[in-house]
Amino acid sequence: MAKTALVTGASGFTGGYMVENLLDHGYKVRAFVRNTSNTDELKKLPVELAYGDICSLPEVESAMKDVDIVFHIAALYRAANLPDKAYEDVNVTGTENILKAALNNKVKRVVYCSTVGVHGHVKNPPACETAPMNPGDIYQVTKVEAEKLVMEYYRLKKLPVTIVRPSGIYGPGDLRMLKMYRMVEKKRFLMLGSKDPYYHLTFVTDIVEGFRLAGESPNALGQAYVIAGDGYSTLKQFAQTIADDLGIKFSVIKLPLWPVYFLGFLCEKICIPLRIQPPIFRRRVDIYLKDRAFDISKAKKELGFQPQVDIRDGIHRTAEWYIKEGYLKPRN
Repeated sequence: MAKTALVTGASGFTGGYMVENLLDHGYKVRAFVRNTSNTDELKKLPVELAYGDICSLPEVESAMKDVDIVFHIAALYRAANLPDKAYEDVNVTGTENILKAALNNKVKRVVYCSTVGVHGHVKNPPACETAPMNPGDIYQVTKVEAEKLVMEYYRLKKLPVTIVRPSGIYGPGDLRMLKMYRMVEKKRFLMLGSKDPYYHLTFVTDIVEGFRLAGESPNALGQAYVIAGDGYSTLKQFAQTIADDLGIKFSVIKLPLWPVYFLGFLCEKICIPLRIQPPIFRRRVDIYLKDRAFDISKAKKELGFQPQVDIRDGIHRTAEWYIKEGYLKPRN
């Protein structure tokens, strides 16, 4: 009989691709979504919708009945106009609700989506799973706290779990990379400071394949895996690859980093208490400051993970979607 998988965050970018991957591999899928979520795309698929709030244990319990495996992808991700407690409620308490419900329902595996951001700045790239934890913001801090909970449930309560730490996820449907594409389209690319840091991305279909493999492999019990693309570049090289794909020549504009970082700090201090999204904040400056490059040999060896979409192909596919949706101008 087909396994039943519960996907949290199923209406989001990564969650939606996770649902499609599982359906393609013969799973029955139950999508856990909020009442306010946009479920238009999910309703086109043969999935069961379970409505609820991850912060409500009874609603999580109800959604997890008769489930074999849980892919816990839902998270509060860097909304700069929210207090720290909101991150703690969703990313920590919400994760504990998933673990409690999985234990009570005798779920066979919980795959927890963390982030390579738990490692912070990588001092000796590329980093592997044993690199020191060095979270740099409240999102990453709560991800570290949630990882500790996941491993406690494994060690003390024998709940079968696996942790996946994805690197930066991109692909059609995601808008986080759009600003970089638009900078290149305008023939200029902003660089802050003198550093050209490492930048490690993963195409979304590769990420969700890594999640599925982590959920199926007997080697993965109680383990953490970095899932990332097969290779990394510097930030400037990434911009150049975008330019090559769009057929554009661009110039680099350099500005000092620390004044912009301090300005972000001031914007956060003023805007966040007023629940206003800051026009600039420090985490966006971090991409110019922190190296992010990772070693995926453990996932290759133990899970059989092998990225299928290289950076040039991924950038092209994403650009095609941006153009189709009107975010970028048509190619000349």
